[in-house]
Amino acid sequence: MVFPRTVPHQAQIGLGLTAAIVVGWIALHVWSVFFLTIGSTTWPLVPAIMLVQCWLSVGMFIAAHDAMHGSLAPGHARTNAVVGGGVLALYAGFGWRQMRDAHMDHHQHSGTEGDPDFDAAHPSAFWPWYATFLRRYFGWRSMLYVVTVVGVYAVVLRAAPANILLFYGIPAIGSSLQLFYFGTYRPHRHDTDGFADTHHARTSGFGPIVSLATCFHFGYHHEHHLSPYVPWWRLPARYRAGLVANEILGDVEAGLRA
Repeated sequence: MVFPRTVPHQAQIGLGLTAAIVVGWIALHVWSVFFLTIGSTTWPLVPAIMLVQCWLSVGMFIAAHDAMHGSLAPGHARTNAVVGGGVLALYAGFGWRQMRDAHMDHHQHSGTEGDPDFDAAHPSAFWPWYATFLRRYFGWRSMLYVVTVVGVYAVVLRAAPANILLFYGIPAIGSSLQLFYFGTYRPHRHDTDGFADTHHARTSGFGPIVSLATCFHFGYHHEHHLSPYVPWWRLPARYRAGLVANEILGDVEAGLRA
C-alpha cells in the first residue's frame, strides 16, 4: 500500500494549525503571566493553565520539526525556514540551522553513537539520557534568551515572579520533559524487545486522542522514521495504513501457506 507523500492543501492545513498553536500559546502566555491575579478564586485554574501551556509548547516544537522536514509547507523551503526558525526562537531561543542539522543527523544515525538525540552511554536510563539531551541542545544561546526574557518580564514589565515561574518557567521545563519522554526516550530506548529495523524506533501504540495529548502524534515514531515527509497531523493515518498493509501481507502469506 502506497501512502501519499502529500495531500491537497497540506501547506494551508499545516500553516493554519501552526498559527492556531502559536496564537494560542501567545494569548495564554500573555494573559497568565501579566494579567492573571493568583488568589483563592483563581488557584484552581493554575494547574490547568500550566498543563495547556506545556502542551502548546510541545505543539510549537513539533510544528518546527515538520518545517525541518519540509512537510509543514511542501515545496516552499523559504516558508518552512522562516516559520520553523521563528517558532524555535520563540520556544527557547533555538537556532534554526543548528536544530535542523542535528535532527537530520538523528535520522541518519538513529539510535547509534552518531545520533545527537541518543545517549549511547545510557541507552535505557531516563535521567542521565535527559541530562545529556539538555546539555547538547540547551546551550549558551538558549540560556541567554531565557534569562533575558525573565529579566524583561520581572524588571521592565513588572510581572509577578510567581506568574513567571508557574506560567513560563515550569511549562517550559515540562514541555522539554514531555518531548523527550514521548518523542525520544520511549521510541528509541533500548530494551529486551529490540527494534523492528535499523531505524531503531518504535511506536507507542496510543489511541489518537492520547497520542495527540501526549506529543502531537509523535508517538507514532516508527511511522515518522519510515515516512519523515508526513506531517504530525497525518501520522495517525500513516499508522493505520501500515496496519492495513501488514494485515493484507499477513493474509497473502497465509494464502501462500495454505
